[in-house]
Amino acid sequence: MDFDQVRNVVALPFAGLTFSVCTLVTRTDQYGRMLQSFKACGFGADNAEFIIVDNRQGNSFDAYDGLNELMARARGRYIICCHQDVELIGDGAVELQAKLEELSAYDPKWAVAGNAGIGPQGAAFRISDPTGENQNSGTFPSLVYSLDENFLVFRADARTGLSADLGGFHLYGTDACLQAELRGLKSYVIDFHLRHHSPGAVDESYFECLRRFEEKYSAAFKSRRLRTSVKTAYITSSYWRAQWWNMKKRRRARRDAR
Repeated sequence: MDFDQVRNVVALPFAGLTFSVCTLVTRTDQYGRMLQSFKACGFGADNAEFIIVDNRQGNSFDAYDGLNELMARARGRYIICCHQDVELIGDGAVELQAKLEELSAYDPKWAVAGNAGIGPQGAAFRISDPTGENQNSGTFPSLVYSLDENFLVFRADARTGLSADLGGFHLYGTDACLQAELRGLKSYVIDFHLRHHSPGAVDESYFECLRRFEEKYSAAFKSRRLRTSVKTAYITSSYWRAQWWNMKKRRRARRDAR
């Protein structure tokens, strides 16, 4: 076989930008402030690109569809998905890259990072917002199973994203963590300080997103038998159901061996 025209992708260096900054834009003033702060804190043409979904005339995309579309087009090693009303106030490109490299050394299997979330050790956050300045809680990096949507960083080579069968503008940070977990990857809160100019809002649309979220993952994680090309696999979160199924498999295997 002639290997002259074959590329070994493992050996190829990363050829893109360091950062892609992806945002759904509904207000020019807020996005302008965000953009100015990023550029003032070291995000420039040499290391970053800024790509948007223009929702100023109406929601042509929701968060799930819009951010998936932006991530598919992004060229950065790290894909930042953030709200238009965040503002960098000190920490910038140098600090973020350093924190992400530290995270990679700590856990090479990370996929998503943020500045606020909930995990096994409780809440972790590093943020200023209308509820308080310079808030700092947790030991960083902090493993989480849910992230706030104001600022998310996806590792591009982890090849993860958001569900294609959910919609709306809520819970996609939690969805991102679950999608990463299903791929055997993890999510963390890191020590990266910025200001979010909104405290967040829980309205009727939130509860509709929550209903659809619960329905999706209840169905995805339900106990079931899956027929493979060789044997039937049994998937369950119940310890006792799993033990029962393993006992049946052992009995069948002993019977077949006679």
